[in-house]
Amino acid sequence: MAPPPACFRYPVHVPIHRLADQLVNQIAAGEVVERPAAVVKELVENSLDAGATRIDVEVVGGGLDAIVVRDDGGGIPQAELALALAAHATSKIATLDELEAVGSLGFRGEALASILAVARFSLASRTAEAAHGWQVGGAGAASGATPEPVAMPCGTKVEVHDLFFNTPARRKFMRQPATERRHVEQRLRCLALARPEVAFGFSSDARRVLEFARAAGTVALEARVNAVCGKEFLTNALAIDEARAGLRLYGWVGLPAFARNQADLQYLFVNGRVVRDKLLGHALRRAYADVLHSTRYPAFVLYLELDPARVDVNVHPAKTEVRFRDAATVHDFMLGAVHGAIRRARPDAEQHRVETFALPARSTGVAGAEDTPRAPPAGGGFSYSAPYRAGLALGRPGAGMGVGDWALADAVRRLEVPADSVPAAAEGDGNYALGRPLAQLLGVYILAENRGGLVLVDAHAAHERVLYERLKRQLAAGAIPSQALLVPESVRLGDDEIERLLAEREKLGRLGFRFDRSGPESILLRGVPPLIAHTDCSALLAELASGSAEGDSRHLFDEALDAQERVLANVACKAAIKANRHLTLAEMDALLRDMERTERSGQCNHGRPTWVQIGMPELDRLFLRGR
Repeated sequence: MAPPPACFRYPVHVPIHRLADQLVNQIAAGEVVERPAAVVKELVENSLDAGATRIDVEVVGGGLDAIVVRDDGGGIPQAELALALAAHATSKIATLDELEAVGSLGFRGEALASILAVARFSLASRTAEAAHGWQVGGAGAASGATPEPVAMPCGTKVEVHDLFFNTPARRKFMRQPATERRHVEQRLRCLALARPEVAFGFSSDARRVLEFARAAGTVALEARVNAVCGKEFLTNALAIDEARAGLRLYGWVGLPAFARNQADLQYLFVNGRVVRDKLLGHALRRAYADVLHSTRYPAFVLYLELDPARVDVNVHPAKTEVRFRDAATVHDFMLGAVHGAIRRARPDAEQHRVETFALPARSTGVAGAEDTPRAPPAGGGFSYSAPYRAGLALGRPGAGMGVGDWALADAVRRLEVPADSVPAAAEGDGNYALGRPLAQLLGVYILAENRGGLVLVDAHAAHERVLYERLKRQLAAGAIPSQALLVPESVRLGDDEIERLLAEREKLGRLGFRFDRSGPESILLRGVPPLIAHTDCSALLAELASGSAEGDSRHLFDEALDAQERVLANVACKAAIKANRHLTLAEMDALLRDMERTERSGQCNHGRPTWVQIGMPELDRLFLRGR
């Protein structure tokens, strides 16, 4: 066997020795100072902990050449200025008990020492009691120099020059300055969302890039969210404010139809700290599981608050990950809150007021909880110009059964929506959220008219969601009833497929399927769910047996809950009305009324929108009316 490369061969013995302080700090810098954006994060968090109400950040060359952070916080006394640059020196914790209930953003006491180890660094600060400021600095290591007086306003100013000047290998791994600048900007946007009561400014190469004004309360948070995420986000988002078991979650979650091609509009904060947590991420994915296409990413701005003693923030050097002491409780709370908000969304014919949240007061004295809540923008369904406006308010339920072989006939058992989830019917002019049907377009779309203008409905997608939700409710109530076939149907399958179906007979039985083996290569189908009795159930059973429904080759029964939902979604998709199926006006009206009373009816089981609203202003612009 060939010997290992020279770079992997070691002497028999290397004497144990203590690393030099500078090398220790450079190693620590590798954990904390990944790139210029990480330097900005650490310095800005220090400013926030110091009670700053305004923070200005300037970078040159993407932060590789220079980073300057100024704040108007409490400052550092002259006697402590040099100590601030030493490793493991901090004012934020002193005991293990304090470490286990950290309320500040920074606490490790390593950031300044790590930055100093790989850059030319200066720190200037002035407290309110001091007549002037004091400055200390160094290059590559703390010099122990005596602070020198400097003229400056109250607060702190940190300058970082020539990042990684003494570790050239690290600098080679940095991206182009424009890329590093974008990372800094994105990090500042996150921090600005976390603290709307603090003003932020950002300049790059002497050009102003960001300016966020300081304001307080819920209105300020909405304005900050608009500034960071764009105005379309709040227009297409649902407000959340849930509290239970010592946990509070507030913020906004984007409607499924506002999902993105990438995860570029996802902001999650735990006690004001920007985090990317696997546990909370899993809860959010589960909440969107049956309303979002697998290739799309939801948008959200969410704030989770809990007792600091219930969350461990000391699990990652950069403090971007956390660990919850009762992870299951937090996961279920997040899942339930987000899922509930999505579930309550209905088609909305008018501008409805949506109750939102008030921000808690912060220790900086900023007003919050006393502010008057203001409703985020809400509108009617999808918009031609902004894809999907829907509020938390519920639409009006329909007044009758469906008509035709695709709808629920009198002979089919129907499970009603719980009374408390259906709004009271409006009296008077029948102002339905989705309007009254006018015609069917190309055998695919329903055209309807409401007070807002024109409504277009994808009949298959809408009926698919209606069927899916009814099947889920029936399953949740115990088991989906089975309707016996007058003449049992023989289904020809391969031996492996038959064995697979027989192995899952009990689970499929709960979904309403009844069958027996009738030969070496055949199954006799005796009963099916009533909701799909009109469809080709033999073909559907064969597809379930093949495990390749909707192009998904995974085992359909590997996880009970997920498997049942996938099967129900597939059943609903196959049973829903198909393109070129002629619908009468009565059938179209029945479907629209069913949509208004169905949870998550704004999107089909695959996450596609089921309806769009084209308002009168859009129609007028198309025909140049009023010009």
